Amino acid sequence: MTKSETNDTLAFYRDNAATYAARERKPPTARLEAFMRRLSPGAAVLDLGCGGGHDSLILLEHGFDVTACDGSADLAREAELRIGRKVEVTRFQEIVWEERFDGIWAEASLLHVPRAELADVLTRIRRTLKPGGLLQASFKAGETEGHDRFGRYFNYPSAEWLHGRFEDARWSDIEISEADGSGYDGEPTRWLHVAAIRSA
Repeated sequence: MTKSETNDTLAFYRDNAATYAARERKPPTARLEAFMRRLSPGAAVLDLGCGGGHDSLILLEHGFDVTACDGSADLAREAELRIGRKVEVTRFQEIVWEERFDGIWAEASLLHVPRAELADVLTRIRRTLKPGGLLQASFKAGETEGHDRFGRYFNYPSAEWLHGRFEDARWSDIEISEADGSGYDGEPTRWLHVAAIRSA
């Protein structure tokens, strides 16, 4: 993925931040509840690529200590309006937190990481978790990287390829499930839902 392709993805979220954040969105209720059940009350959670802040708000309402971040400054501002607190503007490749979080919620965000950089990003975010910490992430399935009709880049992994990148980044207890759904583009989508643990 070239620098211009990265910029094209960020440009979409810049130019459409208000519309994207205000869209009708079916929350990932079952997966989010399952994620929360695996954490202790009040656990520190990173909402990684929080978008409009919808899931951050749910996590806050359930009493978690939430740090919300997004690579788009415009989306971060929209999320701040929704959750009433500061949202960090941080790209995946710039994350430097160390052993700070008990859980990471990465809903439809890591799917924008270039394939060549994914193992490094997974290693970087693994370091942000305390030992035993949990990551929950989702990806649009496919066989080769590409773009949607809005010009956004996606890594479109297969389950096998994705499992290999998590192994490369030394994650443990890697579980990948598949489900049919859709996304912002309204197109039928095969989703890959990943849960993984940072072992000690």
